[in-house]
Amino acid sequence: MKDIVKITSDIISLDEIANALLAKIQNKEVKTLAYEAYIPMAEKSIQSLINTARQKWDDLIHVAIVHKIGDCPVGETSVVIAVSSGHRKQGLEAVHWLIDELKVKVPIWKKEVYTNGGPDGTDGGEVWKANNALP
Repeated sequence: MKDIVKITSDIISLDEIANALLAKIQNKEVKTLAYEAYIPMAEKSIQSLINTARQKWDDLIHVAIVHKIGDCPVGETSVVIAVSSGHRKQGLEAVHWLIDELKVKVPIWKKEVYTNGGPDGTDGGEVWKANNALP
């Protein structure tokens, strides 16, 4: 387990923080994640999630969701969800709901590429992971 606690006047870099939290998934060292999407459908699904979030939390002011596609080396940020709202609690609830719904409903697929192959049955140590359901 690795914790990061830092109070700073410097610019906060999400990539720097993510790099410090190098990933292991099921005891396999991940080299990179590769994301694919049908972009028009994914963007439409994300906008639908934002619209639903605005109905559930009526004090949301701004919502931003950005998801990387293509190769994403471990330590690089792959998704950012940011909201501004009238109240912190509702904003945090909305972010929690948005990431959970994004992972289930938005047609973005992730391939995990391992540094040393893996017990997943593929020669290159790669595994495609699909969303649980589509809208």
